Amino acid sequence: MANNDYARPDILLESDWLEAHMNDPDLRIVDCEQYDGYRRAHIPNAVGIREHHYIKNPDYPKDPTGYPLVAPPDQVARLMESMGIGDDTTVVTYDGSGGNSAARIWWVLNYYGHAKVKVLNGGWAKWFDEGRPMTIDVPLPTQATFTPREQPDMVCLMDYGMSRVGQPDTIFLDVRSDGEWMGTNDRGNKRAGHVPGAVHLEWLNFVTSDKHQTIKPASELRAMLEERGVTPDKQVITY
Repeated sequence: MANNDYARPDILLESDWLEAHMNDPDLRIVDCEQYDGYRRAHIPNAVGIREHHYIKNPDYPKDPTGYPLVAPPDQVARLMESMGIGDDTTVVTYDGSGGNSAARIWWVLNYYGHAKVKVLNGGWAKWFDEGRPMTIDVPLPTQATFTPREQPDMVCLMDYGMSRVGQPDTIFLDVRSDGEWMGTNDRGNKRAGHVPGAVHLEWLNFVTSDKHQTIKPASELRAMLEERGVTPDKQVITY
């Protein structure tokens, strides 16, 4: 059961609930690891995702600045339908890397108007250590119709972001690594550093330091954010 102290407890899902419901016909579990890892072992009835979890535009490798966001609606619809995800499907995402990849799929689905999606807290590592069921079987494909409905408010475009720099009611939250924040790791980008006035809190601070990397308690998260000025009265732009 989720911790009801969170502002959105419905987003996180615990492993005991998933084991009890993993055979539900209207539920689709998505393993967000690399596909070869999925083929080695996964949660029963889970489908693997054959594309990179960022789900970028096919032209992204040739022109990263021209296609910085998610893939176009038709491509996303084909991908979701190939995994049996339709408009009425409840989706559960998981990975073995602290929820990083699973959260990206959560975002992609929400960006295209599919809000019935949850992230498995602790992911594959916690599921495995708890001795829960696993398999190598790939579920049979099911027919589904996915209707993309773009939600532009879920994205901060560059012009708007630049207009909010230095505004007292807006805070930029940089969740990248320490090296990226300090500019010592440019990850191949032409420029390095951070947004002026941003606060830094690497995403790993939001999960426990053990191998399960579960989301920290709501009270701890709230205190950590408030200490850095990230409060409900502010417009928060993350990157």
